Amino acid sequence: MALEIILSPEAVDDLRRLSAFDRAKVRNALEVHLRHEPTKVRKSRIKRLRGLSRPQYRLRVDEIRVFYDVEGDQVQVLAVVEKSDADEWLKAMGENDEDSPAVGSEG
Repeated sequence: MALEIILSPEAVDDLRRLSAFDRAKVRNALEVHLRHEPTKVRKSRIKRLRGLSRPQYRLRVDEIRVFYDVEGDQVQVLAVVEKSDADEWLKAMGENDEDSPAVGSEG
């Protein structure tokens, strides 16, 4: 079953700031990786974020990171961030998991 991909207003703004080439790469990656198996951790693409309750996952698209949550049959894209800004975004916007003490480097 195909999942519904929902972009937050912040993610829409983030996409608009990207070049047309990068925007197309991100949109393609959303369809390929998140539409059907967004929780299937892949060594180089999808990572389950430890120590955070939100966002739950990160998708790597070259030098761009897509942070998202999966709830039911929806994938909620929270942000599309350059790799260099990812740690800063996670510190500012990430919600710590009460069971885990700290958030490590996102990479």
